[in-house]
Amino acid sequence: MKRADLEQLRETWRERISQFRCSGLSGAAWCAANGIKEHQLWYWIRRFPVSPSSNQPRFVPVSVEPLPLAASGFPIPIRIGAATIEVQPGCDLQFLSQLVSVLASTC
Repeated sequence: MKRADLEQLRETWRERISQFRCSGLSGAAWCAANGIKEHQLWYWIRRFPVSPSSNQPRFVPVSVEPLPLAASGFPIPIRIGAATIEVQPGCDLQFLSQLVSVLASTC
């Protein structure tokens, strides 16, 4: 096969793959509708991986609101070295800060 013929074949398959991806059909359904053998479609798809520009990540906005410590109702374990502190909802944050500082300097 001549280089020009091979390049034409590649371009044909690039277009077919693009049409397949835009169709929303399964590989089998698209191939049946277009008179193409399914194994050929998968062969060429492996030859032309999706380019980054056509496979942009899609982000969905998510709103996350912090759960207040007191609202969780459960103790939160904090590990510093070998020590573990269970912080109860509504604890004295100033005392906790001092305790963590002491443990961090000794553990």
